Amino acid sequence: MNIKIPDKAKLILERLSAAGFEAYVVGGCVRDSILGRVPGDWDITTSAKPEEVKALFDRTIDTGIEHGTVTVMLGKEGFEVTTYRLDGKYEDGRHPKEVTFTPSLEEDLKRRDFTINAMAYNPDAGLVDLFGGMDDIDRGVIRCVGKATERFNEDALRIMRAVRFAAQLGYDIDEETAVAIEVLSGNLKKISAERIRVELTKLIDSDHPELLKKAWELGITKVILPEFDKMMETVQNNPHHMYSVGEHSLVAMQNITNDKYLRLTMLFHDIGKPGVKTTDENGVDHFHGHQEVGEAMTKDIMRRLKFDNDSIHFVSKLVRYHDFGNGIVPTMKIVRRAINKIGPDIFPLLEKVRFADIAAQSPFKREEKIQNVKLTYDIYREIERLDQCVSLKTLALNGSDLIAMGHKPGKEIGEILQKLLDEVLEEPELNTKENLTTLVKRWENESEN
Repeated sequence: MNIKIPDKAKLILERLSAAGFEAYVVGGCVRDSILGRVPGDWDITTSAKPEEVKALFDRTIDTGIEHGTVTVMLGKEGFEVTTYRLDGKYEDGRHPKEVTFTPSLEEDLKRRDFTINAMAYNPDAGLVDLFGGMDDIDRGVIRCVGKATERFNEDALRIMRAVRFAAQLGYDIDEETAVAIEVLSGNLKKISAERIRVELTKLIDSDHPELLKKAWELGITKVILPEFDKMMETVQNNPHHMYSVGEHSLVAMQNITNDKYLRLTMLFHDIGKPGVKTTDENGVDHFHGHQEVGEAMTKDIMRRLKFDNDSIHFVSKLVRYHDFGNGIVPTMKIVRRAINKIGPDIFPLLEKVRFADIAAQSPFKREEKIQNVKLTYDIYREIERLDQCVSLKTLALNGSDLIAMGHKPGKEIGEILQKLLDEVLEEPELNTKENLTTLVKRWENESEN
């Protein structure tokens, strides 16, 4: 096994070794290198104590010195160097109360979460794999180091990390590990919303977002996203559907670009359905108003999980309008007004959302729906090509122009601009300064008479 280590990380290993200490790259960078992936970070573990590491390098940062971690700065790059350690008791379900430094690499690796993350490497010793990490890579399995219940009781976030790694790598979860997750998933209540958000986002932004179903099966979503459990329990007896609301959303996530905003949209786009479901006299289910309800729920959930305001804005808006155009024959006028209402930043994204939604529905009228989306966005691109006005920003007359014409700043200015925009959305050729000025003067004359 030969792993190509970046020059700066190799320099750190060599300097520590020359000073008489053991040093290895460890964890995710070793795993990713074996898998042929590009590591994001190169973490180093060493027998050197933090103060001994600091003495060997000119620039260091005490990023977690109480837990043995020093960041060595080489140019603008930082490398975390952590002393071999034993973790003390985990009292908060996340962090050890104290750590004890140890001269043993084995003891340090023994405290790590999963076997695929508990391998170390340096060019002299080669690969150190004491817990079967390579075998688990070959088998495609996520398995805890040692007893799974101990690992999850130490740090409950590892419960989510297990499913996240399975989703990122396309792996199964080892049976003992899965049983421990099912028993201990309630411990996720101890984990901060920010940490939950990070792991959930990585899961759904992976190559296998459908493994959110595994999180549901193991009781994880019951704790972190109970709304999804209701989606999985809500059947859709309707000719347009062939899955439950939850299964439909999982398939929709698989059919959209690997993008955080879009994956979150497909996860949440039908989240309002369980609360508005009705069944008619023929036994057909309906979900009237689920878009508006879903928008409000999406905002609440994303705030609960501490998403940033931009993410909340984009995703909730996409949820609100995810099925815009269904049953409508699009025209230039309809599409212009839709762009204005939905927003020029949101409207283009809905093309992928609508295609993913359709792909997760039944074959009923599928081709008709696909053609509707294609026509809508052919029209949208023509509007773009013609540079037609669809918002106040591109209106040929602005507030300053109206003030120059003698209108007082305030509410009246906004009302006139909106009225002008309504005219331009109907007849885009009106959008010249001369035409709009003439319109305003005509309205002034009409109001005086």
